[in-house]
Amino acid sequence: MSKRIQKPRGTRDILPDEYAFRERLLEKAFKILKTYGYRFIVTPTFEYTQLFTRTIGETTDIVEKEMFRFQDRGGRDLALRPEGTAPVIRAFLENRLIPPAKIAYFMNMFRAERPQKGRYREFWQIGVEAIGMKDPLIDAEVIELGARLLQEFGLENFIVEINSIGTKDEREAYKRALLDYIGEMESQGEITLCEDCQRRKETNPLRILDCKIDGPKLQNAPTILEFLSEDSYRYFEEVQKYLKKWGVDFVVNPRLVRGLDYYTHTAFEIKLKEIGAQDALIGGGRYDTLVEDLGGPATPAVGFAMGFDRVIVALGNIPRIKGPFYFVATVGDFARGYGIGLLRKIRNMGVPADMSYEIKSLKAQMKIADRIGAVKAVIVGEEEINRGKVRVRDMETGEELLVEEDKLRDLYEEELKRKKT
Repeated sequence: MSKRIQKPRGTRDILPDEYAFRERLLEKAFKILKTYGYRFIVTPTFEYTQLFTRTIGETTDIVEKEMFRFQDRGGRDLALRPEGTAPVIRAFLENRLIPPAKIAYFMNMFRAERPQKGRYREFWQIGVEAIGMKDPLIDAEVIELGARLLQEFGLENFIVEINSIGTKDEREAYKRALLDYIGEMESQGEITLCEDCQRRKETNPLRILDCKIDGPKLQNAPTILEFLSEDSYRYFEEVQKYLKKWGVDFVVNPRLVRGLDYYTHTAFEIKLKEIGAQDALIGGGRYDTLVEDLGGPATPAVGFAMGFDRVIVALGNIPRIKGPFYFVATVGDFARGYGIGLLRKIRNMGVPADMSYEIKSLKAQMKIADRIGAVKAVIVGEEEINRGKVRVRDMETGEELLVEEDKLRDLYEEELKRKKT
């Protein structure tokens, strides 16, 4: 017997109960995002690799270690998308969308990371990009929107962390100061950087602050806030004022930096410590140079990405989702033909329904109805047909009603109303 083929490491199967649960959450998310003025797009699963090397940065971990990169038959250098912002901006420019534009997406991403709880090599993100606006108001609104989505999903106790990483020039000045501080610590024998951070010191020193090993050793290092200009600091203060006004709890984390080179000014993460090491549910910020980096005119923008799989982990146990509302069960050959027609009639009413596709006893049919999570069974035999009615059995309580076929939709709608109240 040949060995079974299994899914690749770092991927996962989304089974029916979880899929239905995700649909419910997405329904809530789409409704909220639309009320904030966002419209949805989908970009290709793979792009030219240059899109990511130019925008994310050649020396970021994503580009250096994590991209699924390949050549097609024509020798073109392609990559599965590791994040959503760069493709959205590429689509914005290529399709000549007009700013201001609020764009949202729900797409799968791919990174060759070490799999662990809440971190997969194929993962899903909900993202928003507000393009063509530069004002503290939109920065604050994007942060508030992320927090609201998590609340609507039923999450609490998350922490909103914000920071400003200033302009490119301010960040360069800070990098030099941080390297000077690290160099002094090393010369005094007070710190030895791990192998990854030795490399980051040459390529992307701000990432050392994120390192689980070396980051805690830099608690007394200078912070980016000390290097902001008056204008940058005032902008950051205005963002905070809006958040306070709207009742959004937050903490300023001066060591928060984002792992992508395109960020400027506002940066933020929303974390839930309870889920372990991969505790960032949402990350985002402002990126005012990215459109220009991709050949467009100078255009400010701000956005975030939510790790949807991590949200599922944070919510805990996935509830068993009910199956079709009605399960048509038949008794006898004549009733079976009638039941097949009734099944089609119920579905044409817009009511979810199913039946056994094989001829089975009533007891066996009831077992199937229970196994697939049907809410009610519609039992049809010769007696019911002669009376012009059907028997409706509640699968949970066992209670039965004799009703006319045309009343089946009314029962369904009554149940929906009952659940909403």
